[in-house]
Amino acid sequence: MSEFSTAQVHAGEARDAAHGARVTPIYLTAGFEFDSYAQAEGRFGGDEPGYTYSRSGNPTTAALERRVAALEGGREAIAVGSGQAALTVALLGLVQAGDHILSAQSVYSGTRGLFENGLRRLGIEIEFVDDPTDLTEWRRRVRPNTRALFGESIANPGTDILDIAGVAAVAREAGVPFIVDNTLATPYLLRPGDHGADIVVHSASKYLGGHGSTLGGVVVDQGSYDWASSPFAHLTGPDEWLEGASYVEAHGAAAYTAFSRSVVASLFGPVLSPLNAFLIQQGVETLSLRVQRQSDTALAVARWLEAQPEVSRVDYAGLESHPSYPLALRYLPKGQGAVLGFTLAGGSVAAERFYDSVELFSRMTHIGDVRSLILHPASTTHAHLRREVREETGIGDGLLRLSIGLEDPDDLIADLARGIAAVATADATVADAVVAAAGR
Repeated sequence: MSEFSTAQVHAGEARDAAHGARVTPIYLTAGFEFDSYAQAEGRFGGDEPGYTYSRSGNPTTAALERRVAALEGGREAIAVGSGQAALTVALLGLVQAGDHILSAQSVYSGTRGLFENGLRRLGIEIEFVDDPTDLTEWRRRVRPNTRALFGESIANPGTDILDIAGVAAVAREAGVPFIVDNTLATPYLLRPGDHGADIVVHSASKYLGGHGSTLGGVVVDQGSYDWASSPFAHLTGPDEWLEGASYVEAHGAAAYTAFSRSVVASLFGPVLSPLNAFLIQQGVETLSLRVQRQSDTALAVARWLEAQPEVSRVDYAGLESHPSYPLALRYLPKGQGAVLGFTLAGGSVAAERFYDSVELFSRMTHIGDVRSLILHPASTTHAHLRREVREETGIGDGLLRLSIGLEDPDDLIADLARGIAAVATADATVADAVVAAAGR
């Protein structure tokens, strides 16, 4: 299937031969019955295909895994219960206490929380590259115990574009995998594996599902990293569960996926419900249609906001004024995604007036919905961060983040104009009061 729009509907599907169902059935079952003692033994031993327990695998979930892997151009995928779980599984399939992860500075707040409050408790070192466009800085910060490089294809919420090929080259030089969170770009706008990423993760709760109705996450092994020559002893060394063989010996190029699925995902248990897998797969079937429309509308909204005097900055890589615009042209020619930020010159006071004035935008923390959403990061998702970290990553008091949905662009702009009017009216009132006071 050479075309994306065809693959998003058909890739990885398995027809229900027994009943003729055209849509992937929902196998809402905890376990699976065995025909015999020998079959049970064979399935648990890996000698016979089939399923044992939905924590380890489920036909509905497997169909979603095959489709997302195909859309990303990957070798194999693992679907789990959330985007946060996807990144956790991806990393714990690689690192252990004493290892070091090197990450871009501008990342989703939940990712930063996982790094700083989750993995550090396990003895895993985290370091952030302040300027992810500086490849020399990435090289300088690589250590002997570095085991993964990480970044987001489109950063949330600053929308900085990652130089994927450049960072991938650094990772190859260091001999470690490069992980890219591709949630905001989606495989429709960008496939990180085509530019050198080894592992791709998604919060499927966002654009893959697309309707704000379910949680899920996916880890995709691109099949580009040589696990046999890697520094990961848990993959190359003998393993008790494999009767002394290594994961590389037992699974070859699939060693990382096999370990991450059977040890990390299965034993830690971040299971994706078969119902959620079904809903996400339904969303994937319209991915290109939604994301193209949302990206086009986001650019129109960003251009309108940039022309407003009350707005001091617009963060959207599709604008010529954005520092990542050259990278956007290189990596995202079809569109630059549907998330953007803008900063009001009046700071938090102006942001609150604006936020409370809109009527069409839903006030909530989420992105990728068919409905347009608005959020004030500094007082919500990023409130726990130190002020200096917020400032370093562009999370100012006047910043508002938008996730653009499928509404008509004119209606969205009219709603944003309502917010601008509320800010302008308040500013004019303050100015009149100052003039009046000066005249007394």
